[in-house]
Amino acid sequence: MRRLRRPQSLAELALPQRPGALPAHVRILGLDPGSQRTGYAIVETQATRVAYIASGAIRTRGESLAERLQEIFAGVEALASEFRPDEVAIERVFMSRNADSALKLGQARGAALSATFANRPRVFEYAPREVKLAVVGTGGAQKEQVQLMVKRLLNIAGPLAEDAADALAIAMCHAHSRRLQGLVSLAVGVVR
Repeated sequence: MRRLRRPQSLAELALPQRPGALPAHVRILGLDPGSQRTGYAIVETQATRVAYIASGAIRTRGESLAERLQEIFAGVEALASEFRPDEVAIERVFMSRNADSALKLGQARGAALSATFANRPRVFEYAPREVKLAVVGTGGAQKEQVQLMVKRLLNIAGPLAEDAADALAIAMCHAHSRRLQGLVSLAVGVVR
């Protein structure tokens, strides 16, 4: 397996990537952050396939938001340490009608993301509509449709929790996006 060169600093994580710089075989951590439950998924890309490794949810029990954020950080840090993802795909924060909920979601997202930084993975963000479009074929898909398609695409038998399904959908969206980027880079290289 060809290993992705890890960035040497946090500043390098923000630098634009060269076209075609994404290898075909990587481990992806998909995150669907929430202050009560943070969904996670681990998949690997293998050429044109996406292979399921693990998924689940980190359920917080803390009384205060600070305690729940610590639990999210510790849970994601343990996942990153165990699975050592090359790339992290996370849902982009969207503005809802309730500003307090959006702020809590943003804090949960920050706790989850910062827990992965010791491994220095590349980080990619996707809007909820992008994720649904990539997995179901329509940006307005319902949660049940996302769950069903994730199970079918990854050949998962048995029940799949909503948070885990969302995290798997985010990871799959990223896997499809990076494959498309590779095809575009290849086509551009052929044209030149």
